[in-house]
Formats: sequence, C-alpha cells, structure tokens
Amino acid sequence: MAKLNYLTVGSNDLPKAKAFYDALLASAGFKPLFDHPSGGRLYRGEGCMFGVLGPHDGNPAGVGNGMMGGFAFDSAAEVDAFHAKALELGAVCEGPPGERMPKAYFAYFRDLDGNKLCGYKLG
Repeated sequence: MAKLNYLTVGSNDLPKAKAFYDALLASAGFKPLFDHPSGGRLYRGEGCMFGVLGPHDGNPAGVGNGMMGGFAFDSAAEVDAFHAKALELGAVCEGPPGERMPKAYFAYFRDLDGNKLCGYKLG
C-alpha cells in the first residue's frame, strides 16, 4: 500500500527560501534533514518529508517546475511496478528506478499533464 507523504517546491532564491522554511517548518515540528545539491534543503516531519529545491532542469522555478509529490513504498519492487505502470499509462520517464543515495531508491515520471511524481523506498 502506498502513502503520499513527500513534497518539494522550487525556489529562485534558495537562501531566502531556506530561512523562511527553517522558521516556518520548525514551528510545525519539522527538522532539517540535509542540504540538497541544488542549494536547497530537505526537512523531516512526523511520517513525512518536505523540500525546497532548485529545479533539476535549471529553468526558473514556477508553479509546477520544482514541484513533485512522492509515494512511499515498502520495497524497491513496488517502486519499479509503480513506475512501470505510470509509463504504461502514458507518463514520461524523468529518472528510471534506482538507488539515488545510500538506502534511498527512487523512480521519477511526469504524468499526462507534466506534473512530476516519484515512487520511493527509504532504508
């Protein structure tokens, strides 16, 4: 069973955005998890994660560019199946299933409207 519990937003001024989200998310019990290579930051909350990032494609952040929802799965095989089903239904691959960092397995795609989503397994 998948759970939707991960969201990122894009920013064109990451230092300002990180200061904003550091304060805002701390007030909701989130803690910084790690700084992202884009210059952004990821945060961990109770059973969820939030990130503010520079868009991967290098274009300016805007509504939809830099935004991504993530679905957590219990196994890499479930991530693979989720990604394959999305592609079968007409989605476009934005990153094939695979390990992205130690103990982190992700697969990315864009839906029929271009919204970026991912399936992932941590641990």
